[in-house]
Amino acid sequence: MIYFDNAATTIIDSKVLEAMLPFLKSNYGNASSIYSLAQESRREIEIARKKIAEYLNCESREIFFTSGGTESDNWATKSAAWCNKSKGKHIITSCIEHHAILHSCRSLEKQGFRVSYIGVDRFGIINLDELEKAICEETILISIMFANNEIGTIQPIEEIGKIARSKNIIFHTDAVQAIGNIYIDVNKFNIDMLSMSAHKFHGPKGIGALYINKNVKIKSFMDGGAQELNLRAGTENTAAIVGMGKAIEIAKSELNNKTDFLINMRNKLIEKILKNINYVRLNGHSVQRLVNNVNFSFEFIEGESLLLLLDSKGFCVSSGSACTSGSLDPSHVLLSLGLSHELAHGSLRITLSKYNKESEIDLFIQELPDIIKKLREMSPLYEDFINGKIKSEIF
Repeated sequence: MIYFDNAATTIIDSKVLEAMLPFLKSNYGNASSIYSLAQESRREIEIARKKIAEYLNCESREIFFTSGGTESDNWATKSAAWCNKSKGKHIITSCIEHHAILHSCRSLEKQGFRVSYIGVDRFGIINLDELEKAICEETILISIMFANNEIGTIQPIEEIGKIARSKNIIFHTDAVQAIGNIYIDVNKFNIDMLSMSAHKFHGPKGIGALYINKNVKIKSFMDGGAQELNLRAGTENTAAIVGMGKAIEIAKSELNNKTDFLINMRNKLIEKILKNINYVRLNGHSVQRLVNNVNFSFEFIEGESLLLLLDSKGFCVSSGSACTSGSLDPSHVLLSLGLSHELAHGSLRITLSKYNKESEIDLFIQELPDIIKKLREMSPLYEDFINGKIKSEIF
């Protein structure tokens, strides 16, 4: 098996698992208790919190543990809206956000809030002029993802942060795909809230965090105990928190070397696929994209059939976000780039990790053209194209 779906999840690092094991077996105390067994858990939680804060260049007290990116996104958008509705009820986001943001905004619209969905260009980059024009006196929150989970495009976060700060508007970013792939300084970028999830950077599933600037007014999202400074109730998942801290520590130490390694493999994939296969479109920006992300649309084929044939050859890939893989609808991200439904349905996302090898890239490049050829030979659309009945969308 060759695993090329690291945007969906990553394998846990062996050092992370090793760090977690004691807190699943011997050091199992509840961190809210006062005896020494429990206080060992408390100490390790705070160490993990500090490691995350160091990665983001913020204070430890500004890091709050959650169950993952979805909870962090929901908490950030909904709580910021509820706490600031006396100032206004207008929110700005983009049309290519993760559904954790989009569905949260839809929920808020039902509660009387107004949401502006900013468009993107053909590369998936938001229009800053459109963003500025959308701001009004009632705007209380801007939520724009750092890097897109499907096409890998990185947004101009520093510029967005400057705009938000100049207007005294809370700025949240979903950085789930960016953490572990990009250095992020929340102060430099004027970020007020940031969502992250450990299983995207070789940590355990079921644990994430939300950075909340100490000057931002926000309320608890879950009622219960007094954990996380009374803002996030529930017994701490000590083992997972320790694992997340270790994972981000490793990610920070490896970032420079990993970046060069992944860029080389990513660019080789892009170059060879564009050279060896006709009627293919690279989705996302060619340069301003995550180091590990490749996303193509292949004309005249169905993405699901492509995934199944690649799976039969031992490749684990995706046609888009794992959260929407059960849907028959084409990706909202690809449609936002201007792709037709047919072209969007023929998409393929390849996302790499530090564990991939160049030999795996070579094997994939060797197998893919024959699979595309086979699928097109069975495609009525391709037959119509050959017979001149329809034209290609890709030039």
